[in-house]
Amino acid sequence: MPSGRNRGQFKGGGKRNENNRIYSNPLPVLFHDVSPRPVRSLLSFVGLSLAKIESPECEGLFDPVTRSVWVINPQDSTILWRRGFFGKGDLSRSEPSWLARQKSQRKSTHLTSEEVRERRRLERKQFKLDRAQAIAAVAAEAEAIFAAEGRVITPALSGPSIPSAATWKPTRVPEEQPNTEAPIAPEPVAEDEDELEDLEHLQLTLSEAFFLIWNFDCLTVWDSVTHELMSVESLWNTFQQVHLQPPIPDAPLQPLQLDNPFLINYMAYQHYRALGWVVRGGLKFCVDYLLYKRGPVFAHAEFALVICPVYEDPADQKSSRTNLQNATPFSWTWLSTINRVNTQVQKTLVLVYVTIPSKSRVPVDALHTPAVLSYFSVREVVVRRFIPSRMRD
Repeated sequence: MPSGRNRGQFKGGGKRNENNRIYSNPLPVLFHDVSPRPVRSLLSFVGLSLAKIESPECEGLFDPVTRSVWVINPQDSTILWRRGFFGKGDLSRSEPSWLARQKSQRKSTHLTSEEVRERRRLERKQFKLDRAQAIAAVAAEAEAIFAAEGRVITPALSGPSIPSAATWKPTRVPEEQPNTEAPIAPEPVAEDEDELEDLEHLQLTLSEAFFLIWNFDCLTVWDSVTHELMSVESLWNTFQQVHLQPPIPDAPLQPLQLDNPFLINYMAYQHYRALGWVVRGGLKFCVDYLLYKRGPVFAHAEFALVICPVYEDPADQKSSRTNLQNATPFSWTWLSTINRVNTQVQKTLVLVYVTIPSKSRVPVDALHTPAVLSYFSVREVVVRRFIPSRMRD
């Protein structure tokens, strides 16, 4: 198979050294220490450092419709993606590569990630067709021998004539012969690449945006309606309000709640980001988040997270107006399906239980500041499929 299973879960191949250089910084902030090495060693021994912190100044635009923050400046998008893999391109799978794909189509040189994916899919399809044709030819030969000589031959499903994942190589599609009778088309007018406008922006989830704002102070967000700069307190309250039921026009805002979906998702996101994991969305695999050791360009995700909110006080769940996903016990059929899907792609399923504190022990004003996160807690349960043939040892 041309998908490269022998390389395990690592990606990149020959581009690994280049990726190590491009994505060498795991966080948006940079640390510069120009002091001599002996001085750094002495200071590190006592827990001190003379390093200067360089924090980028990125700008974003809050969009309440998509519940996201848009980073329109290409330089800011590159910084946030290459330093921690934050956000995704709105016209791409992950990395904002729409402009690179357009230039690649004009030059037909470097392939982007989307183009590599399509090429691999075509190769897999061609491999299956070639293998099926080879097996059919062997079966037809066995039938011909039986009809002519009366000998029964069992068609072999492997051998020199049957392509396998190790021996098969993709073949190029033969090019069509040019039609000499067709009229000669005029030469295309060369288009300047500088005139090609980048229509893509980096889209940050609310959890990603607030993580960058609260922990690194490297992102400023503007209101898309009033075009005013939003403070940290305003962002914290606004990110919670957009997850509540749509209010009646000209009616007062609804009171904040402890079981707000933004609080639940952000608690899980911050928990694993603080532990050094790269957290990405897991909608493709029917989960909430995926965990990467370094990032999606280096290796596939190892863990798939499903967030399960748990109420500390059952009475709060009965009186709640929020219909949280996975707050009620799910069926074994659902759990088995999710676990099977992620096991097939070599990911370990983790149930992340976020405990919602009781209203009786949380002050009313605590919801208006990030200090309310100290009342939440996170627990994890790893779920694995038991396969007797593989787990006998």
